[in-house]
Amino acid sequence: MPKVTLYNQNGSSVGEIELADSVFGIEPNQHVLHDAVVMQRAAMRAGTHATKNRAAVRGGGRKPWRQKGTGRARHGSIRAPQWVGGGVVFGPTPRDYGYKLPKKVRRLAIKSALSSKVKNEEIKVLESLQLAQPKTKEMVNILKNLDANRKALIVTDSYDDNVALSSRNIPGVTFVTAEGINVLDVLTHDTLIITKDAVAKVEEVFQ
Repeated sequence: MPKVTLYNQNGSSVGEIELADSVFGIEPNQHVLHDAVVMQRAAMRAGTHATKNRAAVRGGGRKPWRQKGTGRARHGSIRAPQWVGGGVVFGPTPRDYGYKLPKKVRRLAIKSALSSKVKNEEIKVLESLQLAQPKTKEMVNILKNLDANRKALIVTDSYDDNVALSSRNIPGVTFVTAEGINVLDVLTHDTLIITKDAVAKVEEVFQ
């Protein structure tokens, strides 16, 4: 079982905590991590791109000239694709890019992401994270105490208004609950700051 230091909000060590091998101690599967990131990023795409085909372009209801006898090419509408102002051929249409990976693959991906943080020593486990009131300055000080001045992902066992409000205005800092932890957030932040209770919750779900 991997052991990591347990910190308080002042950044002082208060002991050690053992993490479950099956969640935080596996060999990260790079292929599965890549698949999970691509899936999440695909789901984030708006998919609102659209062009007008010849049916949607305004005008062109009348045949521009008769079929025979003019010496010109045959045309049925001035809104055909070859005309200026005509419809677009095979243009993009609104669509949903989202798709799902198998459940076992998604579970392996999140465990690989968490294990990579432990392996690279980019995880800080807090004894608890409590703020008396929403105060960005207090959260900045906590991050500084934990030497997490760059991009940090804060994970607690349940939603805390004070923590959420105190962290939302800090550039590069994201707050999620243990239920909302995901591969993309874990990998795109330099430091994972997770409370002891959140560790227990994550282990309970993914073990």
